[in-house]
Amino acid sequence: MSLMSNANSPILDFENALSRAGGDLDLLKEIAALFLDEYPRSLAELRQALAEGDAEAVGRTAHGLKGAVANFGAQPAVDAAFTLEQMGQSHDLAAGSETLANLKQALADLKQELEQIP
Repeated sequence: MSLMSNANSPILDFENALSRAGGDLDLLKEIAALFLDEYPRSLAELRQALAEGDAEAVGRTAHGLKGAVANFGAQPAVDAAFTLEQMGQSHDLAAGSETLANLKQALADLKQELEQIP
């Protein structure tokens, strides 16, 4: 079962996410609930780090968020977080706001799908 945000773009790779949870649907739901509680804090940290020009904090926070969304096979969010991580590592935050907006949208899409896990 692959949940979809629209007809062409899967956000949540349900089979991959379930596999990462050892096939345990209850565990997957618990992991999803924890993620949904925590990711707004990470977004706020990224927003603040970008505003302060703190490239190291951007890279560190994006790296953690990338790992969390990878658990759900959420490639658009993984890609955006990875881009922010690279920006932090290279100390080039010029496109940070745009990339953060992309990440925020990808996470909003993922949130909708995680909330629909049966």
